[in-house]
Amino acid sequence: MSKYTMHLMVCGGTSCNSAESDVIVCNLRDEIDAKGLSDKVQVITTGCFGFCGKGPIVKVMPDNIIYVQVKPEDTQTIIEEHVIKGRKVERLLYRDPKTNEIVGDSKHMSVFKKQLRIVLRNCGVINPENIDEYIARDGYQALGKVLTEMTPGQVINVVKDSGQRGRGGAGFPTGLKWDIASKNKADQKYVVCNADEGDPGAFMDRSVLEGDPHSVLEAMAICGYSIGASEGLIYVRAEYPMAIRRLKIAINQAHEYGLLGKDIFGKGFNFDITLRYGAGAFVCGEETALIHSMEGLRGEPTIKPPFPAQSGYLGKPTNVNNVETFAAIPVIILQGAEWFSKIGTEKSKGTKVFALAGKINNVGLIEVPMGTTLREIIFQIGGGIRNGKKFKAVQTGGPSGGCLTEKHLDMPIDFDNLIAAGSMMGSGGMIVMDEDNCMVSVAKFFLDFMVDESCGKCAPCRIGNKRLHELLSRICDGKGIPEDLDRLRNMSLVIKDTALCGLGQSSPNPVLSTLDNFMNEYEAHVKDKKCPAGECKNLMEYVVNEENCVGCTACARVCPVNAISGQRKEVHHIDPTICIKCGACKEKCKFDAIFIR
Repeated sequence: MSKYTMHLMVCGGTSCNSAESDVIVCNLRDEIDAKGLSDKVQVITTGCFGFCGKGPIVKVMPDNIIYVQVKPEDTQTIIEEHVIKGRKVERLLYRDPKTNEIVGDSKHMSVFKKQLRIVLRNCGVINPENIDEYIARDGYQALGKVLTEMTPGQVINVVKDSGQRGRGGAGFPTGLKWDIASKNKADQKYVVCNADEGDPGAFMDRSVLEGDPHSVLEAMAICGYSIGASEGLIYVRAEYPMAIRRLKIAINQAHEYGLLGKDIFGKGFNFDITLRYGAGAFVCGEETALIHSMEGLRGEPTIKPPFPAQSGYLGKPTNVNNVETFAAIPVIILQGAEWFSKIGTEKSKGTKVFALAGKINNVGLIEVPMGTTLREIIFQIGGGIRNGKKFKAVQTGGPSGGCLTEKHLDMPIDFDNLIAAGSMMGSGGMIVMDEDNCMVSVAKFFLDFMVDESCGKCAPCRIGNKRLHELLSRICDGKGIPEDLDRLRNMSLVIKDTALCGLGQSSPNPVLSTLDNFMNEYEAHVKDKKCPAGECKNLMEYVVNEENCVGCTACARVCPVNAISGQRKEVHHIDPTICIKCGACKEKCKFDAIFIR
């Protein structure tokens, strides 16, 4: 029984830590000590709460009150007002972007209402550096169950019957993958966790590793037992120092408790885990490229078959799953296949973690049942579009996903529906765009990323994406011709059909989906030489509205290149040959006298 009557849970994820959550922890502890409350109140550093756009977060338990955007100087107020006097600090409470209502209790926050946290069950709840807290929430019970009560085949059947599909992007049935690996005989097999998360705007795997590393270790050991592997490897991005540090702590703790190493649970099962670091190549998220990278080779994909389950790391049978896939395994084992299979849709079972980013009020990490609609995710959980702007599109599936529009808002999200709509699930990145985004420029941005990240092994990806990017650049510069639109589509289809790996095959998705859904914007760029969103600089011109200009000179004073002329109290003028289109003048003008033409 805990001696503490109150716990202050402080987000210790990368995002909040960058905003001095570590200082907040120290300040809270100092205040508690100074007030003589150290025997009653405990401060705990947790993983990500998922409310990233409002961090740093401090959650007071058992009151279930969440304080947002907390600063180090707020800690004294929290202790004196809430902890000692029992009064909420209203200025630190969340304000609903739709109703403007102040909400303190997390149960009533729209961002949490429709979520079902299975993968994220422990994130923001436990101290990820304390194995005892993981064990207190049924941690390692699933491993104990499979080692003492189940055969490897029974474990695989549970995973099969659950209907879980891999969350790394391809959506291959997890149980089937394990089954294939188990049937390939070898003197050595490997379990690999793919933590190489390279999508722009994605932070799902990082947050799980930072907030609940033991769930991944436990799942890898379960997988090892079921397929006959004794070694596990986690391929994690070197840019994730906090995740790496907490993984190392978790591995050491699991060793100390006899949950990794030799003769686990006294059942003669040996399993150990080591870390391997990725250098940030997006293509190494593809499993064969990842395996080559771990072997010290160039991170390039190879043609399949043979699949890694047949010949993977060092030529041995290897099972590769991503972080999110593994994190759900212990719960599936404990709760049962039937329980998991009842969540989600007919062909996409369970939940999915999404990283909400872009022009949305509640930026952060969410977990919802498969089949939840985009409308529910964006406008209820996400709180709608920032600054009252109009929703325009959402990019799902990372840089190789597609852009979905208003007509897709009521579509249940699952693997098959997204592919049918011209996008994909991917690992779970979801970038929301508003009326100010140019969709031609968006497609160009993602192609720019894909060109840089191509391994260069096959010509369709290496050369084809470069040509696509050149066409898009020409269109954004106002130099496109009508024939370019047909070239974009035809070239995209050829790349999809001929590229070697999933990266190349899906790389044209942003182009194809924006052509399908925003052809009017492409035509405006090509035929009218205009960017409807006013985002493509070479198609923009800043102009002074003579009726509104009062000659205050504010615009001229902030122009960095002296492109604005005019005397005080006289109408000003912008020289388009000098203007660099930085937008400083429009932002500074208080009379709406500057517009984009």
